[in-house]
Amino acid sequence: MKLHTVRTARSADRLPRTEQLAWKIAEVAADPVAVEPAVVEMIGNRIIDNAAVAAASIARRPVASARAQAMAHPFRAGATVFGLALDRRVSPEWAAWANGVAVRELDFHDTYLAADYSHPGDNIPPILAVAQHCGLDGAALVRGLATGYEIQVDLVTGICLHEHKIDHIAHLGPSAAAGIGTALRLPAEVIYQAVQQALHVTTTTRQSRKGEISSWKAYAPAFAGKMAVEAVDRVMRGEGAPSPAWEGEDGFIAWLLGGPKAEYQVPLPERGEAKRAILQTYTKEHSAEYQSQALIDLARRMGPLLRERTPDLSKISSIVLHTSHHTHYVIGTGANDPQKMDPSASRETLDHSIMYIFAVALEDGGWHHEQSYAPERAARPATVALWHKVSTVEDPEWTRRYHSRDPKEKAFGARVVVTLDDGSVVEDQIAVADAHPLGRRPFGREQYVGKFRTLADGIVETSEQDRFLDLVERLPSLTSAELSGLSFAVAPFRLGAAPATGIFDWKPAS
Repeated sequence: MKLHTVRTARSADRLPRTEQLAWKIAEVAADPVAVEPAVVEMIGNRIIDNAAVAAASIARRPVASARAQAMAHPFRAGATVFGLALDRRVSPEWAAWANGVAVRELDFHDTYLAADYSHPGDNIPPILAVAQHCGLDGAALVRGLATGYEIQVDLVTGICLHEHKIDHIAHLGPSAAAGIGTALRLPAEVIYQAVQQALHVTTTTRQSRKGEISSWKAYAPAFAGKMAVEAVDRVMRGEGAPSPAWEGEDGFIAWLLGGPKAEYQVPLPERGEAKRAILQTYTKEHSAEYQSQALIDLARRMGPLLRERTPDLSKISSIVLHTSHHTHYVIGTGANDPQKMDPSASRETLDHSIMYIFAVALEDGGWHHEQSYAPERAARPATVALWHKVSTVEDPEWTRRYHSRDPKEKAFGARVVVTLDDGSVVEDQIAVADAHPLGRRPFGREQYVGKFRTLADGIVETSEQDRFLDLVERLPSLTSAELSGLSFAVAPFRLGAAPATGIFDWKPAS
C-alpha cells in the first residue's frame, strides 16, 4: 500500500491528472490484478449476508416502496430485484436502488470504521446489477466487488467526513463507480471521470442520521449506488465530470471538508498489488448500528451477573458507558438528541440510540431485528425507566483504540459501570463484538449461511435458499447466465402490502 497526500490545489496551478486522487483510484480500478482466494471467499460471504438481511426486510414499507419504483422501470436485459421472479428484470440503476434499500433497511450488514464510517456491502447492489445487465460472469463480478470494497475502505481510512457533517455515502459513490469500471474492464480515463461525477452527486449532509431519523437512512446508500451506475453510463458516452473533484479550488476538500489548507493521507494498493481491503471489514450479528454490536454482547453477558445481585433491574441507579468519541456523540447522550430517549421514536432513531439498545439487550438477554424495535417493546414502562438511566461519556483511551491502525488493538466497545441503589457497582468491558474476526465467535461461511437461513426462514422457500447458496459457492466460475440468477424470489404474498403509488406508477383518478 502507498499513502497518497490529498490537498486542495489552485486552479492556476493546473494540478496534473496523475496527481489527482480520482486518477489514482482509476488506476487501481483498471489494474487487472488477480483476486486472492481469501478475498473471493469473503466476497461470497458478503453476498450471502446482503441476501439475508434483504430477505428479512422484504415486506417492510421502505423496501416495498423502492421495489415498486424499480418495477415501474422494466428493462431487457436488466437486472434482478430481491423478492421478484428471476425473469422480471428492471433497469440496472433501479435494481441497484431497490436492492440497496433492501440491504440497508435493517442496518444489519457489514461495516468498516476508521477515520469515517461505512457499510461497504452497499457496493454489491450496483455492481451486481450492472454485471447482470451487461451479461458479465462471476469472475468479473468478483473483480468489481474487490475494487468496490478496496476503494471505499481506503477512502474511509484516509478521509473523515463526519467531522464536517458530510454523510458517508460520499465515499460510496466513487467506490461503486470504480467497482463498476473494474467489472466492465473500462479504461482508467473513463473510470476517472465516473469516480469524480459520483463524488460530485453523492455529497450530502449527516442530517440523515440526526434528530428524527427517517427511512432515508436506508435509501441514502441506494441513492449513491444508483448515481454510480448513471455516472459510469454517462462518461462511457464521452462526457466528463467536475475536475479535480477532491482537490479543486472550489471542490470537495476546500469547501466541504477541512478547507484549502487541509491534507489527507489516503492509502491505495500499488500497481500489481492485490485488493485485500474486504478482509478488514466485519459484519453484524445484530440489527443495530455497528457500535452497538459489542455492547449488545456485553449486555447479554452482564444480565445474569446483575440478576445475581438483584433480580429486579429497577434497583439499578445508573448505567454509564465509557466509550469512544463516535459512540458517545453519534449514538450516545453526547448527540444531545432527545429523540434517542423517546419511546415513540422511529425504528431508525432507536437503531441509533445505544441507551435504548443497551437497556433492551440487558432486559431480554439478546436482540431481535423486529421484536426489539416493536413500538410496544419500546413503550414498556420498565424499559423506559431503565433506558433513561443509561448515559455515555467519552473515554480518551477508547477513542484512541477506535482510531488505532493495529487490528489487534482497534476496538469498538466500552467499559460499562452499573451502579445499584445500594451503592454497589457491577463493571465489565468489551473491545469487539463476538462476531468480529477477533471476537469470541468470529463469523465464517458457516455463520453467514446460518444468518441467511435464519432470516430467510418462512420467507424464502428452502429450495430457493439452496439454489441461491449453490450459486454463491460457485461464484468465481459462474457463467453470465448463472450470474443472472444471483438473487432470490419469494411468493407474492410475502412481499407485504402494496405500497402507495407515486409518479412512476401514476394512476389517474377514475
